[in-house]
Amino acid sequence: MAFQLPDYLTPEFDKPPFNSAPEAKTAPVEIDCVAPDNYHATSIYPEYFKIDGCWVLAQNSRMDCVAVIGEGRVVEIREFRRLRKGDRVVIGRSEDGTEGIYVHENGFKRNNGPKEKFAFRTSDSRETSKAWDYDRLYDILRYEKDNGYIVWVLGPAVCFDRDAREAMTGLIEEGYVHAVLAGNALATHDLEAAIFRTALGQEIYSKITDQHGHYHHLDVLNYARRAGSIEALLKSGIVKDGIVYTCLKKSVRLVLASSIRDDGPLPDVITDISRAQDEMRLHAGRATTVIALATQLHTIATGNMTPSYQVAGGKVRPVFFYAVDMSEFVLNKLKDRGSLEVATIATNVQDFLFILRKGLLNNPGEMAPALM
Repeated sequence: MAFQLPDYLTPEFDKPPFNSAPEAKTAPVEIDCVAPDNYHATSIYPEYFKIDGCWVLAQNSRMDCVAVIGEGRVVEIREFRRLRKGDRVVIGRSEDGTEGIYVHENGFKRNNGPKEKFAFRTSDSRETSKAWDYDRLYDILRYEKDNGYIVWVLGPAVCFDRDAREAMTGLIEEGYVHAVLAGNALATHDLEAAIFRTALGQEIYSKITDQHGHYHHLDVLNYARRAGSIEALLKSGIVKDGIVYTCLKKSVRLVLASSIRDDGPLPDVITDISRAQDEMRLHAGRATTVIALATQLHTIATGNMTPSYQVAGGKVRPVFFYAVDMSEFVLNKLKDRGSLEVATIATNVQDFLFILRKGLLNNPGEMAPALM
């Protein structure tokens, strides 16, 4: 059976209590970047606002922002830093429609089996079965390759192992990656692996530490600065493979956001935090599937910028969000930060990537049915 997206259940706005609900109230912004009192803070879920008698869905949302009503009943979700004097911001703290605001957290049909008051293994851990997760992910990625926008959030561990790095490179080559969000470390150590076959001085296959290997990533930074850009470094011919190389070759957008601890960083790393967030949100806002691997802070940042839904062709569809890490603490912390719709897999990312690519290449199988 061909893979199908789960159905979206639109609220019955022509029935009580919605049809008698009041209009959403607004208040003007009086100072740039400052929301009016009693502002409504948005979530990751589909949110509707009653405007001129119609319930209007915010087309692209983000948690911890505000809703600005524009001309023609347009609802724009904005960060506080983007508010400008005169903007009409939705106010009200109720989310059940009684203030003209409705948060629809159960829009996609789910059937996870009968609910018991007592049951074992209800949370994800390293002991949780992963076979179904992989099979479902194969189907999602095959569908999204041509019908969606797949964003990967990568930590440097992805390039610390030869097989994982080759698997990730293969996924980019085969069209399963539309954008990569990462930091300075991922790009630096991937380039180090391309030039020296090490990551932080350790050979990426044998794990043998090279003499003076701790200089390698610093040499890479120096090479890139001398070249003037990552692209110029690649065009020099010194880099012939890897994640960064393949992203450039396949025109996959690579967004590198800096952090306080970066050494260097590489010349293309965005050091302005607001601009880095804008670039990340550009892709998080388009994403239909997000896969985050072994990077706690970038995963939480992306999760906070990614809504649980997209509107495509006039239809509401889910955004699939996977987080993979060996640390159960990291995965739980992501959920604690508001990314409640994330599917977590507690495993080593090297194994995850190797299994994922092998499954996509060698075992197409039968597409999983739609979630009901």
